[in-house]
Amino acid sequence: MNTSVSPNTQAILLLTAPLIAGRGGYSSELLTPGEYNRLARVLRDNQREPADLLGSEVDELLKKCQGVIDGGRLMRLLGRGFLLSQAIERWQARAIWVVSRADPDYPGRLKTQLREAAPAVLYGCGDATLLETGGLAIVGSRHVDDVLVEYTENIGRLSARSHRTVISGGARGIDQAAMRGALQSGGCAVGVLADSLERVALARDHREYLMDQRLALISPYDPAAGFDVGHAMQRNKMIYALADAALVVSSDYEKGGTWAGAVEQLEKLHLVPVYVRSNGDAGKGLIALREKGALPWPDPPSPEAFIAALAVQVDPVKGTSGQKQLPFSCVP
Repeated sequence: MNTSVSPNTQAILLLTAPLIAGRGGYSSELLTPGEYNRLARVLRDNQREPADLLGSEVDELLKKCQGVIDGGRLMRLLGRGFLLSQAIERWQARAIWVVSRADPDYPGRLKTQLREAAPAVLYGCGDATLLETGGLAIVGSRHVDDVLVEYTENIGRLSARSHRTVISGGARGIDQAAMRGALQSGGCAVGVLADSLERVALARDHREYLMDQRLALISPYDPAAGFDVGHAMQRNKMIYALADAALVVSSDYEKGGTWAGAVEQLEKLHLVPVYVRSNGDAGKGLIALREKGALPWPDPPSPEAFIAALAVQVDPVKGTSGQKQLPFSCVP
């Protein structure tokens, strides 16, 4: 993807992004996702774009937005141009691209599945076209034994043989095992990170895969941002939205991001079918997810069976309990 930043995205960054690379550029006045969505609706209703806030008619436009966001606050945020230029220069030097919901090349799957819940700004590194390929989301606990790591790597290998992308969170444990299995077998992977995109993108282990256009790393948070529990929880829905189906390999019971993300899918969002590991000791967490409607993972023995497992649909009312098998074709 081109590392240039569109005028619309520049305006959205000024309004919503901490611009950590600017050192001291963080503002407590940043628009929250809800506030930005309200502002975006006003702009749309007036047939305007975010970039118009940087134009010569900004005063008139601010008056129309006054009922939603204070004009003085908007002007202070929009006045952070120097900090934005510093941040963009830093991102471009690290081959990090930035897109916003106002850009035509923003991932269509996120827009379609999440609508206004899709992040206003998305940072990434690697081949952005991987974000439109679907595939299997594989999630699980950070602290697992070697048996589950090997099990998960094998699923990643089968995904590669099936020419399907693995989508995961990039965290240690199950996430990294799934991505490693796929990438080391010649497949593709997408990592949806909750923090430290800049550091992870520069890691030696990822360099070859990024250059080969078999890996994309994305985050809705500033590339230099550190870990935050809330961010880790919020990015879960993105992992599911980018996939055709999801597999929960391990989960604590009623705690942790893996549990929260799976329950959100089963009880509220119903974006994709949710499977849980069905072999070995399932544990209380996976058993509880089964009771909420998750399906047992069929442990497909072949690429054809793997693709069939992904070819199911979700009843938007009943959730995964209303899933049924659909015809499929193997596409290399």
